[in-house]
Amino acid sequence: MKPIPLKLVEPPSQALYVSEAKVYPREIDGRFQRLRTFCVFWLLGMFYLFPWLNLGGRQLVLFDLPARKFHVFGLTFWPQDFYLLALLLIICAVGLFFVTALAGRIWCGYACPQTVWTEVFLWLERWTEGTRNQRMKLDAGPWTRNKVLRKSAKQLLWVSFALWTGFTFVGFFTPIRELAVRVATVDLGGWETFWILFYGFATYGNAGFLREQVCKYMCPYARFQGAMFDTHTLIVSYDSARGEPRGGRRREADLAQLGLGDCIDCNACVQVCPTGIDIRQGLQYECIACAACVDACDSVMQKMDYAPGLIRYTTESGLAGGKARIVRPRTLFYAGLLVVLVSGFAIGVGTRTPVLAELLHDRNALFRETAKGIENSYTVRLVNKTDKDLTLRVSLVDAGPLRLSGSDVVSLAAAETRQLPLTIATAADAVTANRKIHIQFVDDTGQTLAIGRSNFFVPRERRDR
Repeated sequence: MKPIPLKLVEPPSQALYVSEAKVYPREIDGRFQRLRTFCVFWLLGMFYLFPWLNLGGRQLVLFDLPARKFHVFGLTFWPQDFYLLALLLIICAVGLFFVTALAGRIWCGYACPQTVWTEVFLWLERWTEGTRNQRMKLDAGPWTRNKVLRKSAKQLLWVSFALWTGFTFVGFFTPIRELAVRVATVDLGGWETFWILFYGFATYGNAGFLREQVCKYMCPYARFQGAMFDTHTLIVSYDSARGEPRGGRRREADLAQLGLGDCIDCNACVQVCPTGIDIRQGLQYECIACAACVDACDSVMQKMDYAPGLIRYTTESGLAGGKARIVRPRTLFYAGLLVVLVSGFAIGVGTRTPVLAELLHDRNALFRETAKGIENSYTVRLVNKTDKDLTLRVSLVDAGPLRLSGSDVVSLAAAETRQLPLTIATAADAVTANRKIHIQFVDDTGQTLAIGRSNFFVPRERRDR
């Protein structure tokens, strides 16, 4: 039996990976786009302005890593306050979950840093290269003097804005006025140069080139947002029952006679979308709920003398003819958790002690027996967390036979950290058991600012009596 010859089938010519088609979002005006513009100015205004503002002679927001102090709106946070930072991050996470349960990816469309900076880079691109059609024609055309000038101007603005962003970012970690002087005199340190260039490059790459690809392929929020959606979550949706079947027509045409819906298939909603999707295909994870398609569709509906809202913020339940419920177990749980966390954060900030006192027992010897009795040695670490000088009186609480040796007054400069030795003594037979001790630090007004806690140890033979 002759072997059957194998016929080789050539693989398809289509590549496994294809380059992402560039998205050219068209500019559109409308109430939601004006709100987005306001958010861009507000959020970037805070980012670029806060380091330059002073409060009480100190930069409004400064994360002073070498000194291990964070200055935020007049408050100084120390490493011992990091639990407040962790609580704040939890509040932000729960707040994001709450907003997502209510209104989907509205955070992505209005407040996400990727969206905010991308919007500015798009403005610069439109300013140098023109409208959507002009940009598409420019990219498709040959390299001419006009194209080189426009592309060069855009790149110059992008790079300048990205470097300014990197400089501002570093200005949150080192005093920005001093940083500006060092930049002007080309006297930057190595880490400052690295982070200015690194953060500038990241801004340039993410907002200038990757743009919507960050939202579609890199952002984890787009992947797990579906777990927080339900039929009552507010999302941007196309009303297919009203819009289909779609098709072109004259303004005065009779829709019933043509058998058409309200959608004229103009593709305006696709052209303005920053992620390049067609909202008429249903809910998609790429949608960032920016509502650009809502403004575009409403403007077309107005021109056609149709009712607005063919594309709108609504819920799956609302589209199906049901009633949307904002108040439901999921939102109540997130809201209640937020109230608890925010209250805990406010209480934590309000009840922070102005002075930190750590009382550390000598590790080399638990006690010393002298001619006068028994002594225990300690090291007191004091941190003045306020912005003023303090004079503190040191005393034992419920001391009994115990007494302090040495000076009972200590002075602390503003934001000073000091370590000082401390000795507690007692008569030989006055204490027959180990006991807990509390040392308080009282200011000039009689207010107790801190309490240090430790133990006083005695020899074993005295404890056995």
